[in-house]
Amino acid sequence: MPGSDAAQLWKLNQRLLTRVMNAAAPRLASVGLETKEFFVLDEVDTSRHPAELAATLMLPKASVTVYLRNLVAKGLVVRTIDETDLRRHRLATTDAGKQVLRESTAALAAEFAAMMDRLDDREQGEFRRLLERLVGDDG
Repeated sequence: MPGSDAAQLWKLNQRLLTRVMNAAAPRLASVGLETKEFFVLDEVDTSRHPAELAATLMLPKASVTVYLRNLVAKGLVVRTIDETDLRRHRLATTDAGKQVLRESTAALAAEFAAMMDRLDDREQGEFRRLLERLVGDDG
């Protein structure tokens, strides 16, 4: 596939994701989250240290620090000293954070489902198959 075709597909994919996020933004706001805070909260229990979180999300450490500060202030994340390395903080999602994450994920799923409804069942199956093939073991 020529580079320009690949770039166009990437742009279309990004536009789809942006539309879903924009459509879900009011529901995320209703549970107290900004869009980027959602991604940070969603990754906290997988990437338990701020530097690891920044690397995983490909965000500047300073930005992750701000998002984490907000999430801690909202009671959605707790930050404790890592017992194995007292110089580092360890992160965990609170019960309230897990509930907000469930509600936010449901909002995103609903918006994505609305976009997917534009495709018939066969097209949806093919789209899923292609995404799974592209993501492979990375997902």
